[in-house]
Amino acid sequence: MSEALKELGAHLEAKRPNCVLDWRVEHGELTVTVTLATLHDFIEFLKTDRSCRFSTLVDITAIDWPGREARFDMVYHFLSMYQNHRVRVKAELREEDMVPSIIDIHQSANWFEREVFDMFGILFSGHPDLRRILTDYGFRGHPLLKDFPTTGYTEVRYDEEKKRVVYEPVTLTQEYRQFDFMSPWEGAQYILPGDEKQEKAP
Repeated sequence: MSEALKELGAHLEAKRPNCVLDWRVEHGELTVTVTLATLHDFIEFLKTDRSCRFSTLVDITAIDWPGREARFDMVYHFLSMYQNHRVRVKAELREEDMVPSIIDIHQSANWFEREVFDMFGILFSGHPDLRRILTDYGFRGHPLLKDFPTTGYTEVRYDEEKKRVVYEPVTLTQEYRQFDFMSPWEGAQYILPGDEKQEKAP
């Protein structure tokens, strides 16, 4: 399988040298890095080329690298049931960059791209309905950014008096924000549920 993936990587580089920046086979998987400007054309080539025929879009996601100038990696996973191959396509982009939508190539990209927009704030040019899909309409921020606070900005709860869902700013008292980072196996002075079983053991 590894040799077949190497042949595929070499084929992609030879056929699309203006697109492919790098390719490698690691852990039995082929990863191809392309430029953002040629991403759309390269994905179309993957689907239509007779040696590839990657007709199934498996997933679209992103990776946040907040310390890097090109902050995000766009990551696409494709499957060719005809050739029995999988490929991962990556492209770097900056925060202000827009990613070309691939809905015209793979209609299933619609909700994947909406999810990436919702979670990372990445915009897709040419998307017909780019709006949040997992978070609420009034949600602030993008939860999978590494600088997004783990507590979020608002708390959602059901108010018995008002008989409806209410949104409130998150407020945590200081006593809940202190952590000793000590594991019970490192001599912590408190007992966790289940610790009593160890004392009863012979």
